[in-house]
Amino acid sequence: MPIRPLPDILVNQIAAGEVVERPASVVKELVENAIDAGARRVDIDLEEGGARLIRIRDDGGGIPADELALAVSRHATSKIASLDDLEGVATLGFRGEALPSIASVSRFTLVSRPGDAQHAMALEVDGGRVAEPAPRPHPPGTTVEVRDLFFNVPARRKFLKAERTELGHIEEWLRQLALARPDIELRVSHNGKPSRRWKGEVDILEQSGLFDARLQETLGEGFASQALRVEHEAAGLRLHGWIAKPNYSRASADQQYLYVNGRAVRDRSVAHAVKQAYADVLFHGRQPAYVLFLSVDPRRVDVNVHPAKHEVRFRDGRLIHDFVYRTLHQALAETRAGIEASSMTAHAPAATGQGGQPAAMHWDRSQAPLGLREGAADGVWAREAQAGYAALYGGHAGGNEATPAAAPSAPLPPLPESSEPSLPPLGYAMAQLHGIYILAESAQGLIVVDMHAAHERIGYEKLKRAHDGEGLRTQPLLVPASIAVSEREAEVAERESATLAELGFEVTRAGPQSLTLRAVPALLAHGDVEALLRDVLADLREHGQSRRVAEARDELLSTMACHGAVRANRRLTLPEMNALLREMEATERSGQCNHGRPTWAHFTLAEMDRWFLRGR
Repeated sequence: MPIRPLPDILVNQIAAGEVVERPASVVKELVENAIDAGARRVDIDLEEGGARLIRIRDDGGGIPADELALAVSRHATSKIASLDDLEGVATLGFRGEALPSIASVSRFTLVSRPGDAQHAMALEVDGGRVAEPAPRPHPPGTTVEVRDLFFNVPARRKFLKAERTELGHIEEWLRQLALARPDIELRVSHNGKPSRRWKGEVDILEQSGLFDARLQETLGEGFASQALRVEHEAAGLRLHGWIAKPNYSRASADQQYLYVNGRAVRDRSVAHAVKQAYADVLFHGRQPAYVLFLSVDPRRVDVNVHPAKHEVRFRDGRLIHDFVYRTLHQALAETRAGIEASSMTAHAPAATGQGGQPAAMHWDRSQAPLGLREGAADGVWAREAQAGYAALYGGHAGGNEATPAAAPSAPLPPLPESSEPSLPPLGYAMAQLHGIYILAESAQGLIVVDMHAAHERIGYEKLKRAHDGEGLRTQPLLVPASIAVSEREAEVAERESATLAELGFEVTRAGPQSLTLRAVPALLAHGDVEALLRDVLADLREHGQSRRVAEARDELLSTMACHGAVRANRRLTLPEMNALLREMEATERSGQCNHGRPTWAHFTLAEMDRWFLRGR
């Protein structure tokens, strides 16, 4: 068969195979065009999950009459004019392929009116065949109508799923857009009935500072109530948004949203950085939830690497990975036990006295458990609490258990005067339940602590700090080991020799497919260092960096902390319990144990009142 140019209609249909996967792809391309045109409101009308009808109406700038035909021709766009424009593109669309591709596989109508035009012009395309433009009444803006998607490509139409499934894909993409653009109103109808509406009340949202309203209506109260605000800027990068606290985790990655310069994308390197940040605070098999916006110089990111623009490529991938990891790692470090209880106390309504008048909130230290009265309200531990701390921790996190301190026989000194109205976030211990849980009274109710899980996290964080302080030590091998690797792995090892040295490996390339290993991280010398080295090389090749050594070290320290933590049925004195509570309040990530299990729970008085139907 001789070489010959393809007909334009066939070329557009081939392009449609890349751009138009399903009705959601059409909605994405058309709504993005509306946003690029400056729309503040977009109406999306659908029938049969978009297979029968997709109508997108916007109030944007419109298309001049003499450009309508160009709008449905391939590689015609108003968004770029040169290679410089492409390298720094800031619009959502730029390829100039969407409209002709969609029009080639549907019955397509484009109606548009610029703000200064007296009337609109309409252009109809039937399976790629373009008719002459004709006048039509229409308000300023644009309407694109796509009927009978894939009517002329039966094989493609057979791959469409059930109506409910296709509608679900559209709604999920619109949810992504709603999170990124709370300033735009989106109205959705399906089969003639209103389906969803996201209000574009930007003034109200900006006043809240955190776009809480849009966050709640898109992802629900569960995520909004458990979200941590993230905001960090460095090295020309800015990361902001929300990450869910570790106790709000998912069975799947269905609430993971990443935006690069406002564009919703998937990126394995960033996803890997997020996963690493959650490494030892998330229960096994669970997925973190997040909405993150990464801002980077457009010239440092290539958005032209995927036909549907789902992926991007960073020029400084290693820097991006490290920036995201460190930002989220630090944010999660602040998930100390008691934070929620402390916040609840700060925002709790004042108690009321007789006649509904506000009553002064005051904690009577004379009612505190014995041994906790001296200076408890102003943060000074009693001598018994200090003795309990020494007994409990044995002078070293993760060390051997020591005998509890004996109760003092001398009378307590007089209580110092203090007007401090509040209790510590985790309150003060009242009792131990079944030798497993500590029960404490807080300003707002009851705190229950799993003492083993809490002590395990405290010891683990202390061991990590101790090892971080002394630095990573290496241990030379008595006999250098020869390791057979692939040629690609050998190239990575040679190129990243300095990085490997920082991780504790002394490695040299011995041949096209072999390495010589002369030294390893001292703490991990008795493990499978060859497998660890291979994993590190895989990370360096894919992500530009690796935390495998740190993770292996942390796993070992976690085991040490677990063995050194107090066990079930170990009876603690009240000073020991309170020393543990104070340590939890001061320890990073103490809301979860080393394995991601929660270390504490909080029950408010209102919750307990409901248990017993009080006030009903």
